[in-house]
Amino acid sequence: MAKRVILLIGTKKGTFIAESDEARQDWSLRGPFCDAWPINHVVGDAATGTIYAAGGNEWFGPSVWKSTDLGVTWTRSGNGFNYAEGEDPVKSAWSLAKSHGRLHVGVEPAGLFVSGDDGENFEHVESLRAHPSRETWVPGAGGLILHSIVPHPDDPNELWVAISTAGVFHTADGGRTFDARNKGTRAGFMPEGMQYPETGQCVHCIVMAAGRPDRLYQQNHTGMYRCDDGGEQWVSIEEGLPSEFGFPAAAHPHDADTVFFIPLNGAIEGRYVPDGKTAVWRSRDAGSTWSALRNGLPQENAFFGVLRQAMATDNLDQAGIYFGTNTGTLYGSRDEGDTWGVVAQHLPVIHSVETMVIDA
Repeated sequence: MAKRVILLIGTKKGTFIAESDEARQDWSLRGPFCDAWPINHVVGDAATGTIYAAGGNEWFGPSVWKSTDLGVTWTRSGNGFNYAEGEDPVKSAWSLAKSHGRLHVGVEPAGLFVSGDDGENFEHVESLRAHPSRETWVPGAGGLILHSIVPHPDDPNELWVAISTAGVFHTADGGRTFDARNKGTRAGFMPEGMQYPETGQCVHCIVMAAGRPDRLYQQNHTGMYRCDDGGEQWVSIEEGLPSEFGFPAAAHPHDADTVFFIPLNGAIEGRYVPDGKTAVWRSRDAGSTWSALRNGLPQENAFFGVLRQAMATDNLDQAGIYFGTNTGTLYGSRDEGDTWGVVAQHLPVIHSVETMVIDA
């Protein structure tokens, strides 16, 4: 059956939706949706066609929007996004993951909420903020946010989350307890001799390898990493890359050894693509070697960045890969990064890009 490829785009001024057929040559664009609120993350459930968008700020408050008709109409709920009295209130909803009949939401200040009724009501997963390291969590440049949620595809009780700046945490018991999973990742901004703490790392993004739930890839403030044991031990895979610093990562949908990164030039050097020349870096061997993919991407005067949730792959046989910039351009490749083109431009700051493939 023919397929529809849908790109879900979260921006500073609402949600946008780009659509194409499986050839992925011509794209249509709709939006902005969600009343042009700041939207941090948009995801889709291909099984039902439902779209969820997380957003808000300290003025609007946190909310999750939902559309069951591919963006024609939307509902919004912030029910339950509350911490205990005396704690800083939840400012915004930051990240989403739908799995095993539950919708998980990461928020700012960092915490995890879950909905068992498809986004109508949300319940705080209190055990994460009860972790013994909680008092040491501090905001990164973007705030104290829970930005990555990685559910196990087969085990509904197992989940990884990442917080900037606190690190990676894992639960194997449905959220009753969490343990830190940061061994081997470096906190290079800490004094010498204190750069490998149990928690306190500035994780930028974690993604899961296809077909290997224990293999995770991580882009970090100070390094690129891989683990093959669910986060028990991370190893550096940054050799061959132009920088140790960057935000987004995307795993290939079928090949556990293929991963994509977009390094930036550094934390204090401007946070744009190195030398103003755009490249997505691809590894076909789990990070042992890297190649720069540049064909069709701007190679001069490109001083943009790409944010942590703004790169994704689709799941077609020859995977497409997409990324959005903080200057409002969305790029796409239909051949796993070998060649690139512009999908949309002149959008607001792009916070996130995700994909959904459904039957036409």
